[in-house]
Amino acid sequence: MRLEKKATVVSTSVAGILVLMKMTVGIFSGSIAVLASAIDSFLDLTVSLFNYFALHNAEKDPDDKFHFGRTKIEPLAAVIEGTVISLSAIFILYEALAKITHPREMQHMTESIVVMIISFIITSFLVIFLNYVAKKTKNMVIKADALHYKTDLFSNGAVLFALAVISMTGEQLIDPLLGVGIAFYMIYSAFPIIKEGVLMLLDVALSAEDIKKIEDAIRSEKLTTGFHDLKTRDSGSHAFITVHVVFNENISLLDAHDVTDSLEVKFKNALKDKKVHSIIHMDPYDDSIMNMMEDKY
Repeated sequence: MRLEKKATVVSTSVAGILVLMKMTVGIFSGSIAVLASAIDSFLDLTVSLFNYFALHNAEKDPDDKFHFGRTKIEPLAAVIEGTVISLSAIFILYEALAKITHPREMQHMTESIVVMIISFIITSFLVIFLNYVAKKTKNMVIKADALHYKTDLFSNGAVLFALAVISMTGEQLIDPLLGVGIAFYMIYSAFPIIKEGVLMLLDVALSAEDIKKIEDAIRSEKLTTGFHDLKTRDSGSHAFITVHVVFNENISLLDAHDVTDSLEVKFKNALKDKKVHSIIHMDPYDDSIMNMMEDKY
């Protein structure tokens, strides 16, 4: 099993444990902050399950129906995860505003604090693990999952602090106000996840840094005289590259082919964090101006 899939199994298991603890205490205590955290953990559970199946399908080989594979599932999963986070934030905001309008006293404070301490510790270890996997694999789904659980870590810490203050001061308004803060922070955290996923679904180009690596690799080949029509596409853990490479018209087809093979290897070495798919067109002269004229008319 790939490391990315193992990470989703771990996050799903952890989320399931946190849901049971938080939901039980949140219902009995009446705390909006704890209940909000429980709902967020339930959504974590749902999203982690979805991420597992997304990664499982994304790694399938190309077939007659999907000639380029199913790599777009990864950014699609990120968009869905970001949307789920935003919707849960809206629900938490609604519950918090309702409690501000109709205050009700919290109960079982000790149990609530104990549960949130346990949740904070467990989530801390999970975030460390997911960050490790995200940095090692550069997988967008795991990156989104790690960011999601970072928001959980922040909210768990904030809820724990609020419960401690409420137990000492008796000020119940702190709970819904914290719920409002958590809701806005969740929406703020979800936006970059959704944005990055949408850009990949729209075939965004590779970063300027990666494009420069590609260009430097082409220029390093002595038998090439130039290149044009370089186009790239970022698709999660995959990168797609097409380019026209110009040779001297007297070069043999075998030599030109050897150069393109060398370039494909250099592209993969330059973008080690991604699975690179490259299509290199061999030109005996620079026809870029001609191609521009044809595109214009």
